[in-house]
Amino acid sequence: MNLVDAHREALTARMRAFFNDDPRFVEHALEVLANAEAIRILEGGDATTVTAAALLHDVGIPTAERKYGSAAGKYQELEGPPLARVIMKDAGLDAATIDHVCNIIADHHSGKRMDSLEFRVLWDADQIVNIPNERPDEAPASRRRYIEKVFRTKAGRAIALDALA
Repeated sequence: MNLVDAHREALTARMRAFFNDDPRFVEHALEVLANAEAIRILEGGDATTVTAAALLHDVGIPTAERKYGSAAGKYQELEGPPLARVIMKDAGLDAATIDHVCNIIADHHSGKRMDSLEFRVLWDADQIVNIPNERPDEAPASRRRYIEKVFRTKAGRAIALDALA
């Protein structure tokens, strides 16, 4: 097993344990990971960073719900990075990767401060999973316009248009 696969396995196990195998979180993280890997293959980017960001981007939700009574993005961005840092350190990721992933998580809803390739991959992968739930009754033309405007990678945009518009 190579290092990327070892990190994926370790992070997946820790993500599942963190969320107590709650399908609401686990299934979302695994769907985002699948999309992120597909986008990364076409766009590039560091595999371990993309994997960690995809699996851990929502770890702040339980704490946000408990502390603020809300899973709003701003609370996820606040609460997620410290939790993800512990998980990644425990999984043996290097400090630079941990810092990068924490910065991605700290901006994964607002998208105003971070613009690395790995961030853009995670952004698009999360959007692909979220659009059907957040915009269920949207007309196809409107959804296409949204995808064209919001997506940040060519591959993510193409995948979204093919699957969702």
